[in-house]
Amino acid sequence: MGLLHKIGVFVLAVSLVTFIALFGQLPALRSTPIGWIQRALCIHLPRGLKKLDGQLTGGAITTRSQRLGHYLFYEKNPVILVLFLSLLTGCAILFLSNSLHRLPVSLAVPIPVILVVPYILTYLCVTQNAHYITPANHHIRLHDYPFDYVIYKPDNICRTCNLVKPARSKHCSLCGVCVAKSDHHCPWVNNCVGRSNYGYFMGLLLSLSFLEVYGAYLSYYILRPYINAALDKQNSGPYWTKLGNALVIAVETGGLSIAGVGLLAASTAALPFGLFGYHCYLIWAGMTTNESAKWTDWRFDIADGCVFKASREALKAHDRHRNYDENQMQQASSALNGLRESGEIHVPWPVSSDQMLVQTNDGNPPHMQETLWTRIWSLSEVDNIYDLGGWDNFMEILKGR
Repeated sequence: MGLLHKIGVFVLAVSLVTFIALFGQLPALRSTPIGWIQRALCIHLPRGLKKLDGQLTGGAITTRSQRLGHYLFYEKNPVILVLFLSLLTGCAILFLSNSLHRLPVSLAVPIPVILVVPYILTYLCVTQNAHYITPANHHIRLHDYPFDYVIYKPDNICRTCNLVKPARSKHCSLCGVCVAKSDHHCPWVNNCVGRSNYGYFMGLLLSLSFLEVYGAYLSYYILRPYINAALDKQNSGPYWTKLGNALVIAVETGGLSIAGVGLLAASTAALPFGLFGYHCYLIWAGMTTNESAKWTDWRFDIADGCVFKASREALKAHDRHRNYDENQMQQASSALNGLRESGEIHVPWPVSSDQMLVQTNDGNPPHMQETLWTRIWSLSEVDNIYDLGGWDNFMEILKGR
């Protein structure tokens, strides 16, 4: 049990740390123990090491580490993509070269398809850039989605691209462009996940999950006779002890090529599948990862009692009937910014809403418009016009929208 115990603890520890590092900063986990551990590992621990390095080396190690970290995580580079493909390819070659002749035809036939699909989807995720917003396609991107006047408002100009940001877009500092229906920048594919490659990204997560599960099963299929034989030789002792001893024998027999790869596949399959499940939830809820963070910020502000809701038409009517002089215009609430002759393009959309939200610093409604605004206390009082319903949301993804 000693060897098996050590292997199991190591694999679980690596899987747990990887899961926390990747998912701990998600809005849904931010206030949970996973989020606290993620901040401890990724924020507080590095700060402590930086302080220690300052005392020991004058910060030399920290400086070099920051340069490397900036290149890996704040510049667009293929390092993680190359590592990902190298690990995938190396494991596949190692496993198949030592196991293919031991598999029946029925289990070997699906391997080429199951193995090739993740490569194809990775290529599509990497090369698709139709979701990059450029001066040439900017007008088209403005017609993709209407503004909801909650998390996206018209006349918001990107300071880098110098273009009006279309609804649901976000500027990516790594790619250097605004991205249509931006979800997140994924270092695993060295590209932003957005409108044109989001469906491929979902397929990649699902295909990787299936590949790892199938690889773990093939490893078990090959090692199962050794496990059963080892169990038959042991006549006494608790069942779990006998099973543990049998697994140790199987691991030693299968070696790195079969047992090692199979164990790696089994222990990491939950990562792409968990991420796939999280994105399924986002699709069902009608939002992206970027929008999830924005809605979380609104939720906190609403809980503080600092958010008010009003009708845009009522605000426009109120604005038209006031005779502002230049001094009054300067004193008018910024809540009307974006409503006065914004030149917003009308976008046909199945869902509409007349709402407008504003967050105030003093907890009072906008000045001179107090009767038009109503304080809200729940995010359920806010319309998400991008949520067309679970099924229709998934259909939009399949259509590349």
